[in-house]
Amino acid sequence: MASVTSMTGYARAEGRCELPGLPAPFGWIWEAKSVNGKGLDVRVRLPAGFDSLELPTRQAATAGLGRGSLSISLHISTDTAVGTLRINEPLLDAAIALAVKKAAELPAGVLGKTIAPASIDGLLSLRGILDAPDSGPLPTEVMAARDQALLKGLATALTQLSLSRREEGARLAPVMVGHLDDIARFSAEARTVAATQPAMLKARLTQQVKELADAAPALTPERLAQEVALLALKADVREELDRLSAHVAQARELLDKGEPCGRRLDFLSQEFNREANTLCSKSTDVTLTRIGLGLKTAIDQFREQIQNIE
Repeated sequence: MASVTSMTGYARAEGRCELPGLPAPFGWIWEAKSVNGKGLDVRVRLPAGFDSLELPTRQAATAGLGRGSLSISLHISTDTAVGTLRINEPLLDAAIALAVKKAAELPAGVLGKTIAPASIDGLLSLRGILDAPDSGPLPTEVMAARDQALLKGLATALTQLSLSRREEGARLAPVMVGHLDDIARFSAEARTVAATQPAMLKARLTQQVKELADAAPALTPERLAQEVALLALKADVREELDRLSAHVAQARELLDKGEPCGRRLDFLSQEFNREANTLCSKSTDVTLTRIGLGLKTAIDQFREQIQNIE
């Protein structure tokens, strides 16, 4: 069987960027996660100053993936010396004063038990208090080199994501084949039971006629044969079983090709369910009804798995 690709996967790639013209070297981490989706939905999260990467990031994702809800994020850690950090003194003083004021307003004994007192590292982590000095926009050629280096890292992450999705698909493929085997098995059982229905209907109708002989005239053999034929025609499920067999064969063919087939398999699963519902509604036998319910369960399990397939 050719490989089947799942829509679920995760990848991470990391490295460092050290280029002439950069204010400081920095480390980068690309993360790519994908889950089920009707189409391809790409969401990109980039840190401030890296907006130029959004369009090429989306283009790279759509070029390599067909379906799925995809989330791509870039994390940057800059090597900044402590001495170059800048503290917004007025904002820090205001934060300290506010913390002292609010602490004094708390009921006695509350601070330190249910509420932790403000700490210096907590105050410094507030937005706008501690920051590195702005070195201004990068020259065009430096930004282009930086973006090119980061896009190489993105390509690595997307390659790993595709591999992760194929590995997940390889685990799903035999599960789906097993569900198709169950569908085929229940269909064969239903065909065997359905073949006995005309004789069963005749015996049942004959018994009913005997029970009603005192209340109504007896049926002639010709009329009895007509009634049996009419009931057998209404209960005939061979057409539904033939279509089920054809759908199973088509589903196996799609899985064997290894091409993106999630949408087509989802459509086939709807057709499976339609035929199973008709089979159950036509059933005049407890055994056939039980088989039909087992068939519907196998179809539901198959459909649940193909929601993960690209």
